[in-house]
Formats: sequence, C-alpha cells, structure tokens
Amino acid sequence: MTKRLISNSKQWARTIKRDVHAVWLAARDPRTPWFAKVLAVVIAAYAVSPIDLVPDFIPVLGYVDDIIIVPLGILLVVKLIPPEIMNEHRETADEASERPTSRIAAGVFIAIWIAFATFLARMLL
Repeated sequence: MTKRLISNSKQWARTIKRDVHAVWLAARDPRTPWFAKVLAVVIAAYAVSPIDLVPDFIPVLGYVDDIIIVPLGILLVVKLIPPEIMNEHRETADEASERPTSRIAAGVFIAIWIAFATFLARMLL
C-alpha cells in the first residue's frame, strides 16, 4: 500500500511538472486564446517562482499552497486551451529532459512579485 502511494505520488508530480512546461509552451502559442495565455503565464510563473503566497518554511501550510494552487491553476488553464494544442505541447514537454530554465526569466518573475508585494503593502498601509 505504501509503495503504491509513493509511486502514485511520484507519477502525479511528474505529470504536474510536464503540464507546467506544456502550459508554458501553450502560453507562447499564437493559437492559444489570450485569456488562457494570461492565466497560463501567471500559473507558470507561480510554479517556478521562489516566492510563494505562504513561505515554505512555515510547517505544513508552506507546502499546502503549492499543492493546491498550482494543480488547480493548471487544471483551469488546460480546460481553457483547445485540446489539440494542449496535446501537442504535452508531447513537446514529454520530449524535453527538463523544464526550461532562464536566469532572465527568474529575474523577471522575482521583480514582478516584488512589485506586487510593494503595491499591496502600499495599498494596505
């Protein structure tokens, strides 16, 4: 039972990782509707961003947001993208050995999160 649970969890994690990559690719595809692109970029940015709504160092709650927000966001984006486009990008993501990495993109995401946090702090104060 435990081995099966671990195996299923690992498969689920691989599927999420693949879909994050596929959603990222679909967001750059001109055939993808604009509203799906915007949501896809937000979800992909959140998935790869080192900044979370609840920091990971907080016991239990730190990982709950990652376990809930990312999969639900991916599910929503996948529903908004036409199936043929999503399947094409899933195949591309399967072929890739690892998700795309870019220090420039990471810097952009960090800058966006900092700007958002600053804006939110100014609104609340």
